[in-house]
Amino acid sequence: MDPTGLRRENGAAVFATTHWSVVLEAQGESPAAQDALEKLCRTYWRPVYSFIRRQGVGIEEAEDFTQGFFALLLERRDLDAVRKEKGRLRSYLLTSVKHFLASEQRRAMAVKRGKGQRVVALEGLSAAERTQIEPADSLSADRLYERRWAWTLMEQVLLRLKDEYHTAGNAVLFDWLKQLLPDEPGAPSRAEILYRFRQRYQVLLREEISHTVAIASDIEDELRHLIAVLRA
Repeated sequence: MDPTGLRRENGAAVFATTHWSVVLEAQGESPAAQDALEKLCRTYWRPVYSFIRRQGVGIEEAEDFTQGFFALLLERRDLDAVRKEKGRLRSYLLTSVKHFLASEQRRAMAVKRGKGQRVVALEGLSAAERTQIEPADSLSADRLYERRWAWTLMEQVLLRLKDEYHTAGNAVLFDWLKQLLPDEPGAPSRAEILYRFRQRYQVLLREEISHTVAIASDIEDELRHLIAVLRA
């Protein structure tokens, strides 16, 4: 696979199978789609929780609603409404949670979650995340969702890169190099190893984005959106 998220077959570029594209293609009927959707839910629940909290929902109720939302999603009750031409997971989840919060179904799902059916690990929330979703600011719920989405995606990339360095016995080097990532765009490379680190980071970033879109042509647009959100 090359850095754009494409693989080559007989000289032709073919979009690699991704988590979200598997879900869209199978509409939840196959074990592969089930596994892919569950993984996406476990990875990207924080933006949904943040959005719900910013609506003025209390901590415990927001946890109930978050669990209820993903329980409903995993039951495949609304995936038939997905349009592939607008099949970005980021946009789909935001639209879906808005509909969910406006629906009476949320109450039934909250009761279901209360029976112990925890579909995502909300225990991973830190005390700070439970009490204040962001530092005091005027971000709208939508903007907060987008910001949390961007942070979550970046965290996933760093975790993958960290695993690679740890496996190679370079844990200390990773910790040092990670501190250099926030450098201003265009800053001169400090060393060849830093260059390689950043190159690998960019490859993994595009690969992680490819897990959340349906077609390869959306990767660069989603990357530009991510950068814009983080700079806003």
